[in-house]
Amino acid sequence: MTIQIHRMKFPLSENDSRKLRAGDQVVIDGEIIVTAGLPTHQRLIRCLDGLESLPFDLHGQTLFHLGSYCQAKVNSEGNNQLEVVYINPTTSTRFNDVMPRLISELQLHAVGGKGGLDARSVQAMREIGSVYLSFLGGGATLHTQSIQEVLQVGWSDMLMHYRLMRLRVMGLGPVTVAIDAHGNSTYHDAHTNAQARMDQMMTFLDGARDQTPIN
Repeated sequence: MTIQIHRMKFPLSENDSRKLRAGDQVVIDGEIIVTAGLPTHQRLIRCLDGLESLPFDLHGQTLFHLGSYCQAKVNSEGNNQLEVVYINPTTSTRFNDVMPRLISELQLHAVGGKGGLDARSVQAMREIGSVYLSFLGGGATLHTQSIQEVLQVGWSDMLMHYRLMRLRVMGLGPVTVAIDAHGNSTYHDAHTNAQARMDQMMTFLDGARDQTPIN
């Protein structure tokens, strides 16, 4: 399989999302929304239920499971502005129960983090045209240097990691299309391949253990 590298403007359209294939790599320019909090996702569901308002429009946007930390900084004009100290991916499977609905009702054509999402989200992604992008775990320095500007902060009453941050980025990535809009998943492929080789791997490990001298 030939890996394609794409430099793309975000948020993605449905059409752009459907062009990508599992295993492709993407360099991101444009606007993204990040958060790392389960309480944040639960609060988003409350918004979909009409119990409170979204802090800003998320329809058709990009939602990444990235933790962030910001600090106030005085700019050249003497005004306070937020500076992102770092962003780093968190495990998306923590949000399996809420992501299918968020993907479908907010028409999120790109989501991401690390670890993937379950079959319910994969189905939602197929229906609306969405991809899951996998970020390098522990790559905070590489991810953070792409940030150009903090555009908006939602729910400042929450902990820093839990707030919704709308960021402008340039050259974020490359990140990997781990689940594409056609239901293909590198996580599923890796699991299937490992299962098929399990007997072979166990035989190898048993042989290596038998050959290890006992002191």
